[in-house]
Amino acid sequence: MSDAPAANDGALEGAALEGDALDEAVHRVERELGRLFARIRVGWREAAATVHPDLQPLGYQVLASIVSGHATTAGELIERLQTDKSAISRQVRQLTELGLVDSIHDPDDRRARRLIATDLATERVTAARAAYEGRLGEKLRSWSADDLDRVAQLLDELAR
Repeated sequence: MSDAPAANDGALEGAALEGDALDEAVHRVERELGRLFARIRVGWREAAATVHPDLQPLGYQVLASIVSGHATTAGELIERLQTDKSAISRQVRQLTELGLVDSIHDPDDRRARRLIATDLATERVTAARAAYEGRLGEKLRSWSADDLDRVAQLLDELAR
């Protein structure tokens, strides 16, 4: 992987591809991203089952967002996970019924509600993450620091 071109203000250096070669390179990246996304979905499904056998992958993503503190209101979850209000509402209801999430009044806005993870949720998400991150970390730890930095930079550019 160390043969990857270096970035220069968002533009790649090195020989520019054109025509069919460029189209094939773009197609390969799209194909590999598809494979990566499929592996991520499998990881979410496995993590959800680790937390609770009835939990769906979206429910796991909602719970992981709450546990991490990245999203603790329905609006923040909708924004973070780019999904609709009804899907979030169903997942939060299930998480509450499973004893994984509690809903409390927001101390800053009594009209709003904050979602907090229970101790059980934190314990189970930590276990699920450890299994997933162990598998991913094993692969990534075999890469050089330069390769890791480069991949992180390219993913950041792609996500913009």
